[in-house]
Amino acid sequence: MKITRKAATAAVASLSLLALAACSSGNGDTTDDNAGINQSTAVNAAWESPLTSLNTDEFNVGNATQNAVVTYLTNSQFNYYEPDLTLHKDTSFGKYEKVSADPLVVKYTISKDATWSDGTPVTATDSLLEWAATSGHLNTIEGNFDADSNDLTDYKAGVFFNGVTPGAALVTKTPEVSDDNKSITFTYDKPFGDWELEFQGPVVPAHVVATHTLGITDPTKANEALAKAITDNDVEKLKPIAEFWNHGFNISKFPDDKSLVVSDGPYIISDFVDGQYLTVKRNDKYKGSRTTGPDTFTFRYIDDPMGQVQALQNGEVDIVGPQASADVLTALNDLGTVNVQNADEGTYEHIDLQFTNKGPFDPATYGGDAAKALAVRKAFLTALPRQAIIDNLIKPLNPKAEVRNSFQVLPSAPNYDEVVKNNGSDEYPNAGDPAKAKSILASAGVTGPINVRLVFNGDNPRRVNEFDLIKNAEAAVGFTMVDASAPAAKWVNKINTGQADYDASLFGWQSTSTAVTAGEPTYRTGGSQNKSGYTNAKVDSLYDQLSTELDGKKQTELLYKIEQQLNADAFGTTIFQFPGIHAWSKKLTGPDPLSLSPTIMYGFWNWKIEGSGATDKATS
Repeated sequence: MKITRKAATAAVASLSLLALAACSSGNGDTTDDNAGINQSTAVNAAWESPLTSLNTDEFNVGNATQNAVVTYLTNSQFNYYEPDLTLHKDTSFGKYEKVSADPLVVKYTISKDATWSDGTPVTATDSLLEWAATSGHLNTIEGNFDADSNDLTDYKAGVFFNGVTPGAALVTKTPEVSDDNKSITFTYDKPFGDWELEFQGPVVPAHVVATHTLGITDPTKANEALAKAITDNDVEKLKPIAEFWNHGFNISKFPDDKSLVVSDGPYIISDFVDGQYLTVKRNDKYKGSRTTGPDTFTFRYIDDPMGQVQALQNGEVDIVGPQASADVLTALNDLGTVNVQNADEGTYEHIDLQFTNKGPFDPATYGGDAAKALAVRKAFLTALPRQAIIDNLIKPLNPKAEVRNSFQVLPSAPNYDEVVKNNGSDEYPNAGDPAKAKSILASAGVTGPINVRLVFNGDNPRRVNEFDLIKNAEAAVGFTMVDASAPAAKWVNKINTGQADYDASLFGWQSTSTAVTAGEPTYRTGGSQNKSGYTNAKVDSLYDQLSTELDGKKQTELLYKIEQQLNADAFGTTIFQFPGIHAWSKKLTGPDPLSLSPTIMYGFWNWKIEGSGATDKATS
């Protein structure tokens, strides 16, 4: 699943620039091969996990890659990434400008033609709601989440928007809205290096939220009432607004209430069958520039990678991006009738350790002895066979694959080598060192066996293989690995809710942005992606500095100083960058997958498929 495109800041909960990567592999039921799919008019894409929410700014359910690929088609934004990861400004939707550097003031103006699919204009109120929901400044209570309910928040007790981000949190003054409600101006309390990645465009329509919560059916009047509730900080009105913003756009099938799928982007959801497929068709109210490409897209949900290959071979889908394995790569290459692309993805594998669950890595287990708990964490990380994982599971797909040794910087980034050189990662050998690990435990006076419950997606074959390699290596040191895996549909909830029934977690983060503050929600005290209970005042202070630093060299220095502390504290470790495989029918032209979300769906406006009936339309 996604840290959509943003990250959190001090003293508030946060949303991330990383997304929980939903890399599942299940039984791949393909019995109803053509269910709901019109083979003659749609470009059909296989995807492993179904949509869960249309609000990708909401942390608990919406923040997921399978949601981002759909909202990429159905939402407009002020900018988006090109293949070289530069930002392209979509002036057909609107424009933005930095009015002032000190203080940092940014003004956004929405195009007069920008319209929601129900005919309601896109206005500054939509962006005002985005600020209200992602700044944290209107929240009066904290959220409390549960693995089964996803939310135990008492919305009668106060206001809680579950989507705080770092830049929005730096805007404490209510944004200024123009008289025509088409422009909005944000004044930051201090400089923010990633400002261009904040407020990229409203994710959900304010008028839909307002009509569902304020008892007003007219969308214009509802918008006015919502804007007033925000500017007046009207707690009683904001309570239901926040609750609906958090949950109202969670859907698993096509809703009876069609207002929930209102779109301001090139496409609108036209069909959605639970667990089977989702179709989007052209939004005739869209007046932006991305009007070319197929008339419809259908996402066919196939969680088994080989099932995706089979569907591509049979012509049931036109493009796939299955989880990479040697068998999948071989099968795709053997087809001969498809284009196959290999490349590293933005997702990376990692292990995080639990600090506050009364388990083997928690000082409470040793009577509050933090040094002893630290030694146990260091011994565990020292013994991890990261190189063996690379050699056995990743190199068959990418012979150049190497262990990733940075928590925050992509291996392809120009500052990766400098960060790794200075971040203290060499304390933990890539190949693992059982003798050193034993020595660390002995010096701390800790004897085994030490049970470590590892949670991971049990339906994912690669994760199962990783667990076996880790289990064998750690056994030689005195750690007994306990399989705490969960099925594909449940493992994310276990991680998201921070339950105490596991001691370490194995999963992937997908980078959705190039922002330097992307890792902040994971490593800052109380961060939205901090599932470990980790806290370090020095790390928090360094993030305070990083969020306002504009000089690239100084940013790199702050990044490796943060990682020095993470390694010194034995927070966890990174393992590898995901090897990516994308393949598409030779009848389809135009795909140019990104390493960041939305991966295979980038550039849909350039896609054409022979015989699909898709038409090109003039670019406005």
